Amino acid sequence: MSIWISNLAASIALAVLAACVAPDGYGTSRSAPVLEGAVNIGVPPGYCIDRSAGRAGRDSVVVLMGRCADNSRAVAALISVSVGRSASGGVMTAGGQTLAAFFTSAPGRATLSREGRASDVRVIEALGAGDAFLLHLADRSVGEHWRAIVSVNGRLITISATGTKAAPLAPADGRKLLDAALAALRRANPPAVG
Repeated sequence: MSIWISNLAASIALAVLAACVAPDGYGTSRSAPVLEGAVNIGVPPGYCIDRSAGRAGRDSVVVLMGRCADNSRAVAALISVSVGRSASGGVMTAGGQTLAAFFTSAPGRATLSREGRASDVRVIEALGAGDAFLLHLADRSVGEHWRAIVSVNGRLITISATGTKAAPLAPADGRKLLDAALAALRRANPPAVG
């Protein structure tokens, strides 16, 4: 495996880590600064950050969101947002074809798997959407779901929208929710002016 692919795998693996403990200091209900303001996590309408879950490291963070209320019109789902280390977003310069080739390979599918096993993940679709790269996946542990990969302020960010065994998320609903989460992330991190 080339050094570039190894670096890509390492950067992406760090950005898709599972979660445990939430960082303090979240802001408004529509955005939350993380990593001392390096990135603002955008929160789609109807969803709230779960302050009792997540994981914060010195230079990376995982934030989990769910519906704000059971009687909400928002679809029941878990949204996870992983923010990678400083400068990890450089892997996005590889372009969609290279990213698709990586994620459909055994090392790429292992990176996407919650258990680290390539055989657990099938890539249904891989496509570009503006500055983001989207993956429609079937994962033995999570089921069918959507994931977005994008660079914000030089950091690799992955967003996943998943259901649960008790409340599966239909693929079409998962894609709509992923698009809403991406839009919220973009609103929370406008391009620098000047």
